[in-house]
Amino acid sequence: MITQIYLHYFKCFELLKLPVNNLTLLSGSNASGKSSLLQALVLLHQTMREHEWSTRLMLNGNTLKLGTVADVVDKVHGRHSFEIGLEADNRRYRWKCSGERSDMSLRIDSVEVGTVVTQKPDHLQYLLPTAIDSEVSELADRIRNLSYITAERLGPREFYPLEDIQNATVVGPAGEYAISLLHSGRDEKVLEDLVIEGIPATRLRQVEARMQTFFPGCGLVVEQVPRMNAVTLGIRTSQDTDFHRPINVGFGLTQILPIIVAALSANNHDILLIENPEVHLHPAGQALMGQFLATVAHAGVQVIIETHSDHILNGIRRAVKGGILSPELVALHFFRLRQENESQVITPQLDKSGNIDVWPEGFFDQFDKDMNHFAGWDI
Repeated sequence: MITQIYLHYFKCFELLKLPVNNLTLLSGSNASGKSSLLQALVLLHQTMREHEWSTRLMLNGNTLKLGTVADVVDKVHGRHSFEIGLEADNRRYRWKCSGERSDMSLRIDSVEVGTVVTQKPDHLQYLLPTAIDSEVSELADRIRNLSYITAERLGPREFYPLEDIQNATVVGPAGEYAISLLHSGRDEKVLEDLVIEGIPATRLRQVEARMQTFFPGCGLVVEQVPRMNAVTLGIRTSQDTDFHRPINVGFGLTQILPIIVAALSANNHDILLIENPEVHLHPAGQALMGQFLATVAHAGVQVIIETHSDHILNGIRRAVKGGILSPELVALHFFRLRQENESQVITPQLDKSGNIDVWPEGFFDQFDKDMNHFAGWDI
């Protein structure tokens, strides 16, 4: 499991050493660095996935398009380089990258694995020296195969592309391969701790059952279009109705379906990154999503989410209080806009009752502020 993410001169961070856990929640004001943290991981993932033998970090690909070196190097202190680092399985990994400010990729100047530093590598596989042990290879596999789901997810469609299972091993940043993955892996077993009892432990049936916890009566049917590399999705919202095209059901169903498919397609120790899992969900559904993601983390999938929803947070707190996930396995981080002599990140702590020890200004406190305003209290 990844236990720390290290960034030096990357985007808005001069230096960041952020602990991450089985379930990590990133919150804070807009433009405070939450998405940048996820993007650092995704840059490693994108390069490994699309350019296996690359000795350059690719800023632009099928998953992310970040522009040029000038767009990703810290504007205050950085010039032409930055570092991305991880700690995992008691070992440190760091990549130092540099390039001309107009470049759209960066050369790898050095790779650090534990105590071994490779300078100016001319031969890498998955951004790591080829003479590595199995533990390092496992980390590379986890990063290469991570699932990253952005806030801008694919809306309802008449049909969805059907991809070869070798090409579509994850749902895709917009959830564009979710239905393909659901179809091709419909009979694959899900992690034991994610199985809803009384339902076959296969992906399609478990995804349908999990969707029913959000939308009672929900049913799914996925069928290939004859003589086309495409599949259709039928959705019903009641046992008393027929299956409908996605365009004719609530928008929220198709927005959370990629998250459910990604989670129930994951293996133990896989990594799941999600931006704004609350999108288009009713507050009660948002709380359920927080509890669901806690369950996914308990099952052995490392989950990192960016959210603006206090309902997601409270769903996680309820899961902790209910014993689904130990508080020691949850990391909460509140990001603030960069200011002199102030930490960019504050890390509140959870206890086993779901209580939070500190509530910094701006940390999910807007409801209280508004209520105080209506009560006539000046705050």
